Amino acid sequence: MKLSSFNFTIPKDGVALYPAKNRDESKLMIIDRKTGKIEHKKFHQIINYFGDGDVMILNNTKVFPARLYGTKEKTGAKIEVFLLRELNAKSFLWDVLVDPARKIRVGNKLYFGENDELIAEVVDNTTSRGRTIRFLFDGEHDKFKKILYGLGETPLPKYIKRPVEPMDAERFQTVYAKVEGAVSAPTSGMHFSRELLKRMEIKGVELAEITMHTGLGTFRTIDVEDLSKHRMDAEEMMIGERAVKIVNEAKDKGKRICAVGTTTTRAVESAVSAERYLKTFNGWTNLFIHPPHDFCVPNAMLTNFHQPKSSLLIMTAAFGGYDLIMKAYEVAIKEKYKFLTYGDAMLIL
Repeated sequence: MKLSSFNFTIPKDGVALYPAKNRDESKLMIIDRKTGKIEHKKFHQIINYFGDGDVMILNNTKVFPARLYGTKEKTGAKIEVFLLRELNAKSFLWDVLVDPARKIRVGNKLYFGENDELIAEVVDNTTSRGRTIRFLFDGEHDKFKKILYGLGETPLPKYIKRPVEPMDAERFQTVYAKVEGAVSAPTSGMHFSRELLKRMEIKGVELAEITMHTGLGTFRTIDVEDLSKHRMDAEEMMIGERAVKIVNEAKDKGKRICAVGTTTTRAVESAVSAERYLKTFNGWTNLFIHPPHDFCVPNAMLTNFHQPKSSLLIMTAAFGGYDLIMKAYEVAIKEKYKFLTYGDAMLIL
């Protein structure tokens, strides 16, 4: 398929700037792949589509305050630094993106905080936009992390055109977030409240937790028309024995297995045995799912409404079927669904 096949226009008021007042009260579109039927519900009604022995696979990654604002030595020019991942804890070494990139070179020092609480030195140009920096810190790593995260800001996407607010620290996160390492939340999981998850457990729905640290690779623009030529940036993931046992037992019984989010879908489809079962995994994946793709693990998928021409939309179309998903997006625009991070959700059955 071609990239241009996934183009559309999000209405000007279609991007959600704020989350729903209550997590589980956003809109939920239900899409039936067998009949092509599209229904409109509230998110908390998702419980009606799952029963005893069904599985929800959740990504328990936790977002850290990845956006820092600092100044460059000598010139005092303002610099935005986006922390991607810690490379070496002992050396305080991080991979970052910097903006504006053209002003930052190897050897430059960067200062953070009103009283220069942290100083970093650029030690490598890793990409056209990326850099590797070393924080010049003399102390314990725990103290460094506390200062770093105290200076950091919740990394809301730039298309949410408003200042970051205190509530974002909680709402730009799932209620089951545990394993720190993501620079963006697995957004469809943010719709679950603790109460809804508890009600699902009481009903007999199994919750299988995996970890996939959402990096910027998920959101990097695709710049090739032929999708088979696109290469995803690798993202770190871990799937343990408990999740494997829950999912594979449900698979044997023919139960509904729902991947909550595109990150979860990528993760489980990256860890499949020759017999098409889920297996344990600890490493990195650069799997790019696009039509046609033969899904092995999930038979249901929960996701938000994504950007045009994005890898997330393309994966959703691979799961739901191109024609049906593009029709669903037309319906979503007509019915005034909200798009992107704080927007509404769709459940594909």
